[in-house]
Amino acid sequence: MINPADKRLSVNRQCELLGLTRSSYYYQPRGEGEYNLKLMRLLDEQYTRTPFYGSRRMREWLRRQGYPVSRERVRRLMRLLGIEAIYPKRRLSLVNKEHRTYPYLLNGLKIDRPDQVWATDITYIRLRRGFAYLVAVIDWHSRYVLSWELSLALEVDFCLIALSNALEQARPEIFNSDQGSQFTSEAFTEILQNAEVDISMDGRGRVFDNIMVERLWRSVKYEEVYLKDYGTPLEARENLGEYFVFYNEERPHQSLGYATPRAVYSGRCTSMVC
Repeated sequence: MINPADKRLSVNRQCELLGLTRSSYYYQPRGEGEYNLKLMRLLDEQYTRTPFYGSRRMREWLRRQGYPVSRERVRRLMRLLGIEAIYPKRRLSLVNKEHRTYPYLLNGLKIDRPDQVWATDITYIRLRRGFAYLVAVIDWHSRYVLSWELSLALEVDFCLIALSNALEQARPEIFNSDQGSQFTSEAFTEILQNAEVDISMDGRGRVFDNIMVERLWRSVKYEEVYLKDYGTPLEARENLGEYFVFYNEERPHQSLGYATPRAVYSGRCTSMVC
C-alpha cells in the first residue's frame, strides 16, 4: 500500500494520506513469544470481565484454563498490559513524579450538557503478533467520542494528536484524565491551558473517577476488538475507525434513553428521548 520507491510522495506523506503513523509503517511485532501473547489475550479478556482479579487470581484462572504459569509471569504480563487489581485501574499511563498534577474537579458536579466535561484514557489493543495502544477523548455527558489515536508506543505524541483533533471541533469547560505521565506532561497541559480549559485529574488508583472512559473501553473490546483478529496496526486502525463511527452514529445507549451519542452531543435529543 505504501511504496517507498515513489519519488512523488515521501513515506511521511503517504502515511499521512492513509491516516497511518510513520511508526506503524515500520511496525515489527513486539518481542513476546506466541505463548506469552496468548496469555496476554486471555488476561486482557478476563480483566475486562473481572477487573478485581489480581495476579494470584489470574494465575489460578489461567491454570483452570489449562495454562500452568507462575505468578511472576502473570505479574509481568499484567504490568505489560497496564492492568492492576484490587481497584480496577488502568496503569498504562504511568505517573511521573516530576510533573505537576491537578485536583479532581468532578466530585458532586452535575454533568448535564455537552462540552461541559471531556475525559481521556489509554487502553491496550491486541494484534495478531503484538499489541498497540489506543487513546480516546470522550464527551462525558453524551458519551460521544470526539477523537482517538492508535500508537505502538506509550509516548505523549499520539495523546497530543488526539487532544488537538478534539479541540478543533469544540472546547470543554473541564478536561479529566488520570495522573499518567502523558496527561501530566507540560506539552499536554499547556494545550489545555492555552485553550482556557480547567484541568481535572483522578485520584491515584480511583478508576471510577473516570468511569465514562472505562465503560467506553468495555464496549470497544467486547463489541469490536475481541471479535476481530487484527494482523497489523493499519488493519486495527481501519476497523476501529469503522467501529467508532458505528458507536457515535448508530449504537443506541440505554443510559441516553436509547439515543446515539451523536444525537445527544449535537442537541437533537436534549431530553435524552428522540
